[in-house]
Amino acid sequence: MSRRVAIYTRVSTDGQTVDNQTMELRSVAERHGWVVVEVFSDNGISGTKGREGRPAFDALCKGAIRRDFDVIMAWSVDRLGRSLQHLVTFLGEIHSKGVDLYLHQQGIDTTTPAGKAMFQMCGVFAEFERTMIQERVKAGLARAKAQGRVLGRPKVKSDVELAVLTARAKGTGKRKISKELGIGVSTVNRILLEASTS
Repeated sequence: MSRRVAIYTRVSTDGQTVDNQTMELRSVAERHGWVVVEVFSDNGISGTKGREGRPAFDALCKGAIRRDFDVIMAWSVDRLGRSLQHLVTFLGEIHSKGVDLYLHQQGIDTTTPAGKAMFQMCGVFAEFERTMIQERVKAGLARAKAQGRVLGRPKVKSDVELAVLTARAKGTGKRKISKELGIGVSTVNRILLEASTS
């Protein structure tokens, strides 16, 4: 039984064309005896955009979930996405539905045992990359903290804090501010103290 194939092509700029990618992938499918059932193309769209920013890629993923085809063919790994982690997640999703992947430039064909092994190695490297990034982030945060840097966004004053500070600047007494805003005098004192030390 011949396999049903979906071709995915993408170019980053409008000046480029997907025609060469499509022709070559159709030729490969023909040599394998595969039947191309659909071609998905994102033109002038960067690979850094998520699935929602690439309508054809989104349709491809939905087709894989429905099992509209058996194999997804793409010119190169970078046509599917920019990060190894993203690719491995994508491969895991389509493999769970029984859909294989053929990447022309990299020679990865998960319809074969060697291709499946290559896919598993990609998963190991993606996990390694993710762990290395986490370690670098942790080290950077620890270094910044050790240097006395305040981490996170600057604190934004709440409406109550702004009302207390505005009323006090106009010369209103603490008890009156407390009563008008429906907060305790101790809260007014805390807000004024924090404002004077920052």
